Amino acid sequence: MNDAELAAHLAKIAGRILLEVRESGVFEGKALGDAGDETANEFLCHALRAARPDDGLLSEEEKDDTSRLSKSRVWIVDPVDGTREYGENRSDWAVHIGLAIDGVATTGAVALPGLDGGVVVRTDEVSALPDAAKAPRFLVSRTRPAKEAIAVAEAMGGELVGMGSAGAKAMAVVRGEAEVYLHSGGQYEWDSCAPVAVAKAHGLHCSRIDGAPIKYNRENTYLPDLLICRRELADEVLRLVAGL
Repeated sequence: MNDAELAAHLAKIAGRILLEVRESGVFEGKALGDAGDETANEFLCHALRAARPDDGLLSEEEKDDTSRLSKSRVWIVDPVDGTREYGENRSDWAVHIGLAIDGVATTGAVALPGLDGGVVVRTDEVSALPDAAKAPRFLVSRTRPAKEAIAVAEAMGGELVGMGSAGAKAMAVVRGEAEVYLHSGGQYEWDSCAPVAVAKAHGLHCSRIDGAPIKYNRENTYLPDLLICRRELADEVLRLVAGL
């Protein structure tokens, strides 16, 4: 399998594993989230090390092996993005498998196992974006919407749409369910690497909220802000954010 095929294959299998853990009935709430995280992480890390032994690996659920910093190719993984939503039996959670090459998110897949039939959105299978809504829909946290998103949505006559995980939000833009995902509440590299790779492949704008490019495989993995949106909206969104 090439890199994109591998990412999609592993994301799909990890999604199945997570559904089986949830459907076992053994765990609930936080314990379910912990069990899902640990089980999916063990599978993904073993699989990636077996399939790509020379590449680096960064996972939310593993101690950081800083040898990755000397490598050009680094897989960046979030076994369950939206652990809370997963533990609450919601559908808005995701599995992220991203590959950064020389610090740039290039290849990957985001699985949405909670959707009917399971969905995997990937960098090597690109479809045209559906028509945008006349009033832009801004995806925000269900509990902590970013103040910038609130202000920009108001200025653009847009609508706020609450949703769970970062991957679910980013893929909602890819799938035409919204136009803008503007986040400033704090994230890490594993929260956005795969979603950014997939969003870029589908022709969306991806940057920091000041317009700077997003860099991965850094020593400090904290990456607090993100903009994924329709290209035709990017300039206006960035201008409005800069004015706040």
